[in-house]
Amino acid sequence: MNRRLSIAPMMDWTDRHCRAFHRALTAEALLYTEMVTAPAVVHGDQQRLLGFDAVEHPVALQLGGSDPVQLAEAARIGQTFGYDEINLNVGCPSDRVQSGRFGACLMREPSLVADCMAAIKATVSIPATVKCRIGVDDQDPQVSLFATVDACAAVGIEVFIIHARMAWLKGLSPKENRDVPPLDYGLVRRLKRERPHLSVSINGGIASLDEAEAHLDGSDGVQLDGVMLGRAAYHEPAILGQADRRLFGAATPDVDAFAAIDRYRPYLAARLEEGVHLPAMTRHMLGLMHGRPGARAFRRILTVESIPPGAGLEVVDRAVDAVREAEARLELRGEAA
Repeated sequence: MNRRLSIAPMMDWTDRHCRAFHRALTAEALLYTEMVTAPAVVHGDQQRLLGFDAVEHPVALQLGGSDPVQLAEAARIGQTFGYDEINLNVGCPSDRVQSGRFGACLMREPSLVADCMAAIKATVSIPATVKCRIGVDDQDPQVSLFATVDACAAVGIEVFIIHARMAWLKGLSPKENRDVPPLDYGLVRRLKRERPHLSVSINGGIASLDEAEAHLDGSDGVQLDGVMLGRAAYHEPAILGQADRRLFGAATPDVDAFAAIDRYRPYLAARLEEGVHLPAMTRHMLGLMHGRPGARAFRRILTVESIPPGAGLEVVDRAVDAVREAEARLELRGEAA
């Protein structure tokens, strides 16, 4: 089944520990790094910025920038590190990103985006892709989206991930830009209908696998190629345990929350041996038991008891035990009734 399910790059969230945890839940989803600027990659601590564990594959490096030469060099370095895809961010609305002339403000400069993508594509042998908004500020999204996509397609780019909202760079914070501008899924579907040769994935406001399946069912005659999940995957990661079966038709059993922790455990142990503090890794697990008995105790234990120096896997075990015990008590009450 030739579909893309990807987990959105989210600053301060989708670090290497988060990606290793998500991989414990799904084998099929394409994981994304946080956005890294091209100048940082070229001139900074590359191992710190780009290092990742082999368990994360397939994983894409998302770059930010607007200098084709710098982006090409950053992409080359990313390929050397072993990333499976290079993605250009044309969607982030933060003030810092705007001041650096990258992110969503590049929607105003489709020819520059195309130049950047042409340089990246000419430098690497792995896929080069674009993640963008449908427009910014007073642009007509029916013009701006097609202009950006068509300019990139003209230089050989075939894969686009579209966040189906405008970015309002004047007057809204980055947080507000994730919710306030209205979603226009219809425009993304129109893009796919009119550019059927391109791979088009949809992003923005997709809160469940039910919604993801609805976007992919093709019942309106438009067969989107993929879905990108963001906050839903982070705040309720257990949904990813069903994704391989529901979205890709995998014959393997779903991965439940307990199994995911068992799978994540060797990674936790290895990083603890390297001196990584437990909270840096367990913070990504806090939503795993969402909606289950004992979920509050699970979160409290991982949050509070992971902080003292030397805290280790025993903290994770106590958090898991709290959920198992709460579920056992509930089952006993049900039998007594």
